[in-house]
Amino acid sequence: MQTIYILWLRQIKRYLRSKPRIIGSLGQPLLFLVSLGFGFGPIFQKAGGGNYIQFLAPGIIAMGILFTAVFSGIEIIWDKQFGFLKETLVAPISRTQIMVGRTLGGATVALLQGLIVFIITLVAGFRPASLNMLPIALAIAALIALFFTAFGTAIASLLDDMQGFQLIMNFVVMPTFFLSGALFPLGGLPSMLETVARLNPLAYGVDGLREALIQSAHFSMSIDLVILSLSTALLLAIGSLLFARIEI
Repeated sequence: MQTIYILWLRQIKRYLRSKPRIIGSLGQPLLFLVSLGFGFGPIFQKAGGGNYIQFLAPGIIAMGILFTAVFSGIEIIWDKQFGFLKETLVAPISRTQIMVGRTLGGATVALLQGLIVFIITLVAGFRPASLNMLPIALAIAALIALFFTAFGTAIASLLDDMQGFQLIMNFVVMPTFFLSGALFPLGGLPSMLETVARLNPLAYGVDGLREALIQSAHFSMSIDLVILSLSTALLLAIGSLLFARIEI
């Protein structure tokens, strides 16, 4: 447990010391919130969808968590190249503990980033439907952060090249985001796209956040929580296995 705590704390300290990283990672969610929220807001309202900022905000919060969580895997490749990971792996501690500590740290950083985005959405005019549901929204956000941090760790465990990691992540992350229902309702989609959305774990995260924050959902809270929990547990197991196979 001490190893997990130390690695978790190290990730948090890295994040808090890197103010340009904090500000830079807010750029994309802020751009989407402002350009889409206010640009397409009148069209969305005329189409009978209501206030688009209310609909969009949960998806933008999920976006802030997603990108921060996935790209935390870059730190593993960075540590590989500079030898820090080798020093950690040769220590007489379980690699599973190392992976769990790093994943918890990365997920906490992603969750903090999501909370910052949430505050920005409040400034933009978003208002949660019920304050009593905020703890559930926080739990769903934590599951999203854990899932995609474990995903980034699993991919980084297979690669030694930072550029390759970025290419793979962009190829995977952008479709994952756009097909999650973060920007548009999932109802009424062509059957093929709806099938893809149902296979997308982020879709259940966005749906759960939307239900908790504005009491509107495509699936249901129970389905969202079950699928997110099972997917996160599975990916943590896969990430631990791949991380344990890293050669030093």
